[in-house]
Amino acid sequence: MATMPAQRAATRVSSGGGRLVFGKPEKAKGGRLLVRSCDNGGGGRNGRRVSVSVEAVNGAVKLNGAAVVADVRQVPAPPPPPSSVDDAGDAFRLGKFVEARLVYRQQFVIRSYEIGPDRTATMETIMNLLQETALNHVMCSGLAGDGFGATRQMSLRKLIWVVTRINIQVDKYSRWGDVVEIDTWVASSGKNGMRRDWIIRDRNTKNMIAGATSNWVMMNRETRRLSKIPEEVRQEVLPFYLDRSIIAADADAGGRKIEKLTDSTAQHIRSGLAPRWSDMDVNQHVNNVKYIGWILESVPLDVLEDYHLTSITLDYRRECRQSQLLESLTSMTTAEPAPPLPAAAGRCGGDLHSTHLIRQQDDGAEIVRARAEWRCKEHRGAMKQP
Repeated sequence: MATMPAQRAATRVSSGGGRLVFGKPEKAKGGRLLVRSCDNGGGGRNGRRVSVSVEAVNGAVKLNGAAVVADVRQVPAPPPPPSSVDDAGDAFRLGKFVEARLVYRQQFVIRSYEIGPDRTATMETIMNLLQETALNHVMCSGLAGDGFGATRQMSLRKLIWVVTRINIQVDKYSRWGDVVEIDTWVASSGKNGMRRDWIIRDRNTKNMIAGATSNWVMMNRETRRLSKIPEEVRQEVLPFYLDRSIIAADADAGGRKIEKLTDSTAQHIRSGLAPRWSDMDVNQHVNNVKYIGWILESVPLDVLEDYHLTSITLDYRRECRQSQLLESLTSMTTAEPAPPLPAAAGRCGGDLHSTHLIRQQDDGAEIVRARAEWRCKEHRGAMKQP
């Protein structure tokens, strides 16, 4: 309430028909400049002299002793000259098309809230960046409708994309402040699917540090039933298809079926996992990235501390809603033993393989199957360039 008189006074002064002319400023204590009167420029017929007190203290303006809130504008600083703008390092730019608009490229800075206990980006961070790049690809292509990555023709038919399988291979996890560059493109996958691939590079070295591939199908957002790709949608996306694979079939275990874990085959089970409202996406189901966290809930702590998750394949079986309680099952196996390390090098030995299952707790219905590979943090290998 104390600021209301100042707001009314400011309105009366600034709404005069003529120009606003302040009187000669007077010096006061504390470095203040005072103006005791001003003229609204009305002159002799309609004009009148208005007695106000305008006080400037350290750049803050006060009118009649109260801070001026209304009708005070800050002049924006002029943009920097073109010579000082680093286009390659502009972290705020959405991205751009390369290779004749077949590949979409975007850069990201790894933020402090995107790293884990070992000070590197997490697998969830990587999946979030992949998803963001894919959605911006659709947006910047001019195809976006009103859905989550859906095209205009998809939106007209109430269709959405749902992922059925994704495989991510990581050679090096970025650290806080690192800048990564992500390329993505799409291609057909069978008669009624689409494949999307990604490459992640370190912006400074241009070395590839991760790669991913995924398969997508269409679903009716109201009936929740899978749908064929309408010809109108196919014609929309066809100009953007690039038949290029970043991960070979044999590197993804030939696309073979992931073993189903049971109570008798799982070594670790974590129950009572509850999806939160923030886990839901705009398509009204749990975002596919959230399953990574639930998978890790049943992985032994010593594995998380001593190993890097270098590869994971997720096979999505059905949707998950917020009202469902989930269970996470994990089984760990040892790969071929590694050469012995010095005692001071760490506790881990050979690489590990793991199998995972996320299921509904009440009826055991499968949500996600997963397969992963783990490498001891002391001797990471290098992913080959494509």
